[in-house]
Amino acid sequence: MFKGENKSCTLALGDCAEKMHEINDETIDLVLTDPPYNLGLFMKGRETNLGAMRENHFAASNWDYTSQDEWEKHMQLFFNESARVLKKGGAAIVFVSIMKAETIIKLAEKSGFYYKTTGIWHKTNPMPRNMNLHFVNSTETWIYFIHGAKTGKFNNKGKVIHDYFESSVIGASEKKYGKHPTQKPQSLMEHFVELLSDEGDIILDPFMGSGSTGVAAINRNRKFYGIELEEEYYNLALHRIAALLKKTK
Repeated sequence: MFKGENKSCTLALGDCAEKMHEINDETIDLVLTDPPYNLGLFMKGRETNLGAMRENHFAASNWDYTSQDEWEKHMQLFFNESARVLKKGGAAIVFVSIMKAETIIKLAEKSGFYYKTTGIWHKTNPMPRNMNLHFVNSTETWIYFIHGAKTGKFNNKGKVIHDYFESSVIGASEKKYGKHPTQKPQSLMEHFVELLSDEGDIILDPFMGSGSTGVAAINRNRKFYGIELEEEYYNLALHRIAALLKKTK
């Protein structure tokens, strides 16, 4: 069984900045990741009922309860290490709460990233929480950066690519080995993998979660390096990717 490393895929358990330090300079083609949004304390203060509606939601669990200063320090380390390991012209797609977008852009620019654009993932079947009280939350934000240049790979094949992506939330097939509370669908991650990298490139996800970025990378004939702090989700990604690699042999 796949134990965390093979010719096309490496998974590491631990803190992202520490594990990224083990990666050689200028070896990564694309960073595609969904870090903690640092909204737990804010949402808890609003007395949200999301915890009762969704298991292990950030508003009702402790994994997203860091202070703003601590979160910014950790994200700065992430951007510093990303700048070191990315090739010149390499891209980064970082998912983030719209509330934190300006902060993320400032942190990235401190590490030498060039801000390209901000886009959204539109969920076609969002949880209809409080639908009779206010607008249903159906979007998440992503930010697109280039390191060391103002442009990089963009495989649009002559087509106009809008700054949003529409899909449903994850279905049953993507929860086969378990689920992560903020798990992104494969189709969304494959969209970015195809656009911003080439076959054989190395994709890095320092906040791997359930391994959706890795699945997308392998499906599109890229190599993958994933890092996850929580052992539960590391094992989920390990089993999920191991099953995929077994199928592709």
